[in-house]
Amino acid sequence: QVQLVESGGGLVQAGGSLRLSCAAFGSMFSMYAMGWFRQAPGKEREFVAAISRSGGNTDYADSVKGRFTISRDNAKSTVYLQMNSLKPEDTAVYYCAAEITYSRGTYSKTFGDYDYWGQGTQVTVSS
Repeated sequence: QVQLVESGGGLVQAGGSLRLSCAAFGSMFSMYAMGWFRQAPGKEREFVAAISRSGGNTDYADSVKGRFTISRDNAKSTVYLQMNSLKPEDTAVYYCAAEITYSRGTYSKTFGDYDYWGQGTQVTVSS
């Protein structure tokens, strides 16, 4: 079992940057692929980015590709989401999630594949 705690959200102007962190508490962080999802008011939760257990493989939603970067530090049991060139449409609650996987190189982009979720952190981008 793992508990996930996000931080780093806030209010930023369009074009600005934020760095989200997700700290994992529990055992075997390196056994989890990690993902970031977001949910805007009135919309479904959507995939943002994912990273494999080893950190060697990553993937992004088309809407954030080239602007967001996911990374992880297994020694610190933390996953990050660096968000640059933020747009008002990036406004949402951002959630990190952990997926139990036996493969070091895989990850999922599917909401239902993740086993643990954080409480979310609000990101608001003003125009």
